[in-house]
Amino acid sequence: MNVMTPPPVRKIIHVDMDAFYASVEQRDNPDLRGLPLAVGGSAARGVVAAASYEARTFGVHSAMPSVTAKRKCPDLIFVPPRFEVYRQVSQQIREIFAEYTPLIEPLSLDEAYLDVTENLKGMDVATEIALEIRAKIKAVTGLNASAGISYNKFLAKMASDLNKPNGQAVITPKNGPAFVESLPVKKFHGVGPATAERMKRHGIETGLDLKSKPLSFLQQHFGKSGAYFYGIARGIDERQVRADRIRKSVGAEDTFVDDINELDPAKAELKPLVEKVRRYCETHDIAAKTVTVKIKYSDFSQATRSKTVSEPISDIHAIIDIAETLLASVFPFKRPVRLLGVTLSSLNNQQADEEPQLALQL
Repeated sequence: MNVMTPPPVRKIIHVDMDAFYASVEQRDNPDLRGLPLAVGGSAARGVVAAASYEARTFGVHSAMPSVTAKRKCPDLIFVPPRFEVYRQVSQQIREIFAEYTPLIEPLSLDEAYLDVTENLKGMDVATEIALEIRAKIKAVTGLNASAGISYNKFLAKMASDLNKPNGQAVITPKNGPAFVESLPVKKFHGVGPATAERMKRHGIETGLDLKSKPLSFLQQHFGKSGAYFYGIARGIDERQVRADRIRKSVGAEDTFVDDINELDPAKAELKPLVEKVRRYCETHDIAAKTVTVKIKYSDFSQATRSKTVSEPISDIHAIIDIAETLLASVFPFKRPVRLLGVTLSSLNNQQADEEPQLALQL
């Protein structure tokens, strides 16, 4: 008689660099160390791409309009981004990860999931692997990293925030469900401010509140995300660490607290979305040929408009112009707008276009 043995509990590490862009700038320019620093934007316009911890104490954070950031922190120093340097440092970090496991899923230049259930070092304890990785990153790059260790991706991601900066935390299978129950849903990875507000209207403010709702209720009110929310409320996340994931598109969207009726306010809301997706493309040295704008109305009906150009575009002003033109094509809006989204697709690696023998690296 064959007895099926259960699969081993997965060991997932989420490594997240601390204030990555800003820390690189402070590493390379000692005069900036200890000072409130914003990478990207300027005092007059633009959006903050990253903020140092000194700036964060004033409430400055990424994706914040530069004007707002300067108002919160009058002494804020703006530094232009150097994405080529960030990519080089990210590659150094990736090479360290590869010493331990081939199962690496980068989320951006500064964070990644690692599955170390079976690892190249034959180490049994994931917390010790995380300690070694963080120490090597510090030795090689001079930068601090934080890490979260758990049995699934959701909890590893949550754990990496617990002891930031320059720390790590573990959430065990025994402690996972209780940890989720006690946590405010607004702190859940994957639950943005608008979703948290919608959950609050349904009486959901903690993981325990979320756990009390049946799957049918969550699917009715949160669509495809309902099953995901149902699982994580119980500390369950079956998503695998996917190595060498290649993005076919990159998008961002925002649900508004108050619906929008007029074109100019709607255009204003497009700009930070474009900046977010364009920043991803710039950090990964890719460009897009297709721009898509998604419009969701107050009755949850939606429309999409797309434009494809002959050559890849990466200039933010060109992308904004296309996105605004697409949005204007559905104005006057048939109903108030509750959500806008921008997606860039038909992605091309710019370096690969110049040197065809190189593989697409994301």
